[in-house]
Amino acid sequence: MTEGFVDRFAPVAARYADCRPTYPPALYAWLASTAPDRRLAWDCATGSGQAARDLAVHFEHVIATDASAAQIGRAPPTPGIEYRVAAAESSGLAAESTDLITVAQALHWFAIDRFFAECARVLKPGGVLAVWSYGPLQIDGDPATNTLVQRYYQEIVGPYWPAERALVDERYASVCLPFPELGAPAFAMRVAWPLEKLLGYLGTWSAAAAYHAAVGTDPLDLIRGDLWAAWGGPEVKRHIVWPLVVRVARKPAAGSNHSP
Repeated sequence: MTEGFVDRFAPVAARYADCRPTYPPALYAWLASTAPDRRLAWDCATGSGQAARDLAVHFEHVIATDASAAQIGRAPPTPGIEYRVAAAESSGLAAESTDLITVAQALHWFAIDRFFAECARVLKPGGVLAVWSYGPLQIDGDPATNTLVQRYYQEIVGPYWPAERALVDERYASVCLPFPELGAPAFAMRVAWPLEKLLGYLGTWSAAAAYHAAVGTDPLDLIRGDLWAAWGGPEVKRHIVWPLVVRVARKPAAGSNHSP
């Protein structure tokens, strides 16, 4: 385990497995096309395996790690995926063994310099590191609900976001990747959800768990009634979009010169 690791998602691990949106299949197809081979992908901070399951469509073997045993315990067994409890900065993977490393909505939790050193160790020459994140959602054509979700994000649980979460708000702009960067196409997550699913997702946030621990009540209770009034009924599904910030870098081939 990483020294000082705090498992912020153990209290919401079950809800996390059920209510987090999945990333677009086109993202994984494009990432696989950039890798030097498709033998091994490492999905770091896999949570309950959301990204790992889609990577397994494209790679012979996926090693999916997370420092949270509670999260790994919620990952469904999937052919081609090997789940391990391990810190991002100390994966246990063999040197120069990995074609692709992915980090979905988690880089901000790492000791980033140490993690990048681990990436340099385990990636093959020509291997690819991909990190991505997403910020606040947008509900199509529903300003009232968007306003309520923004109030929840900024005012209600906002004070309970850990300091590391600021990297997400800045879209990872200050992160200097350890290898030459590749341009990535634009990707977004899109779902059509009923309100119960959206409420489940809002409850997976680390800030929601921190609020509950500090205050002793569910922060969603402060907007739940207003959300139901704005939504229009339990059978109604609304289209929700999360634009992704995707940053990708390739480890130089053997013998090339590169200074990050």
